[in-house]
Amino acid sequence: MRGSSRSSAGRLEEAAGLALALDLDVRDALIAPLRKVSPATLFGSGKVKEIGDVCAALEVDVAIVDDSLSPVQQRNLEKAWQVKVLDRTGLILEIFARRARTKEGRLQVELARLSYEKSRLVRTWTHLERQRGGFGVMGGPGETQIETDRRLIAEKIAKLKRDLVEVRRTRTLQRAARQRAPVPSVALVGYTNAGKSTLFNRLTLSEVVAQDMLFATLDPTLRLLKLPDGRPAVLSDTVGFISDLPHELVEAFRATLEEVKEADVILHVRDIAGPESQAQAQDVRTVLSRMGVEVAERRLIEVWNKVDLVDPERQDEIHGDARRAHPPAFAVSAVTGEGCDALLQAIADMVDEASPVEIHIPPGEGAAMAWLYRHGRVTERHDDEDGNIALTVKMDSQAHGQFEQLFPRINVAH
Repeated sequence: MRGSSRSSAGRLEEAAGLALALDLDVRDALIAPLRKVSPATLFGSGKVKEIGDVCAALEVDVAIVDDSLSPVQQRNLEKAWQVKVLDRTGLILEIFARRARTKEGRLQVELARLSYEKSRLVRTWTHLERQRGGFGVMGGPGETQIETDRRLIAEKIAKLKRDLVEVRRTRTLQRAARQRAPVPSVALVGYTNAGKSTLFNRLTLSEVVAQDMLFATLDPTLRLLKLPDGRPAVLSDTVGFISDLPHELVEAFRATLEEVKEADVILHVRDIAGPESQAQAQDVRTVLSRMGVEVAERRLIEVWNKVDLVDPERQDEIHGDARRAHPPAFAVSAVTGEGCDALLQAIADMVDEASPVEIHIPPGEGAAMAWLYRHGRVTERHDDEDGNIALTVKMDSQAHGQFEQLFPRINVAH
C-alpha cells in the first residue's frame, strides 16, 4: 500500500488474511515494489507481465491488489491477466457483504457497495455505448446506457439512505431509553482480530462469534456487564477497524460507531503479542478521528490483549509498561481471564466519577434499596437492629436526580 507506515511483510500477511476471510484459496502472495505509478495499470509493464504469467501458471480465478485501483487500472489489469481483479476496497466490501447479519448492517454494506460501484462504471463493455432514444422528433439522442446505470444506482443509493434514516431513528430511540435508565455504557473498539469478541464473551459471560479471522463479526452486539459491587453496565462490541478503511465504509458505518461516541468508557483492545500492535493502534485512532469520535483520555482504557501469547521474559516488561501508561492500560488475556478482574474494577472506578452519597433506608423500603443496587454502586452498607439500613452509594448526577424523584421520602445526605 502506497504511503503506508506498515511493513511490507505485515501488509502482505494481512491481505492474505482478508482473502482467507472470503474463503479464497491463496495460491501465491508476493510483494511488488513500486518505483513509479503507472496511471494505466499501477504497475510497470514488466511487473504486469510477470504477475500475469503467475496467474496463468497457477490457473487462478481472482487476483487481489492490496491497494486502491482506479476503474481504468482495474479494467486494464483484468484484460492483461484474464482474471477478475479486486483491489483492497473491493475485497473488504465483499467480506462485509457476506458477514452482515442485521438489517442495518446489510443496508450499510449495500450503500457502501453501490457508492463504490458508481465510480466503476466505465466503458468496459459494448452495451454501455448503446443509447436509448428520446421521445418525439425533437427528443435528441436520448440517454446512454452508462447514464441509465448511473441514474439507477443513484436512485438505489437515495432509497437506501432513506431506509437507513429510519433504522438509525430506531437505534437512537433505543439509546435514549438506555440513557433514561441511567446505566453506564462501555464500548469495545480495536483493530480487527485483536480479540474484541473473545474479551466481550469473557467479560459478559456471553457466546458471540469469536474466530481467529479478520472481520469475524460486523454487527454491533450489546450485552449486560456486571461490574464489581453489583452495578450493571451495557457493553457493546463494534466492528473491527483496519488500516486504510475504504471511504465508502467509513461513511456507511458512521451510525454504528455512534455507540462509541455515546459511551461512558471506551476500551481500546490491542493485540499486544502482534508485531504491528503500535501501528494498528494508530490506525484505530485515525479511523476514529475520521468518524468524528473525539476520544477523551479520561474515559479511554487501553486493553493489551493476548498477553498469554507473549514470551515469558517479555511479560514482566509489558506489565510494567501498562502500569506506567497514559491513558491507563491493562495487560490481559481474554482466553485465560488473566487481568480481567483488574480491568473490570478500573471500568467501575471510571464510571463512578461522582462523589459518594449516604442514603438511609427505613424498614419496608426494599424497592428503593433494590433501585440503588441496580443503578448505582453500593460501596458500604450498615444495618442496625431496628431494620434501618445506611448505604454509601456512588452514582452519576442523572441517577441521583431520578432517585430523589422516585423516592422523595428517603433521606439522602449530600
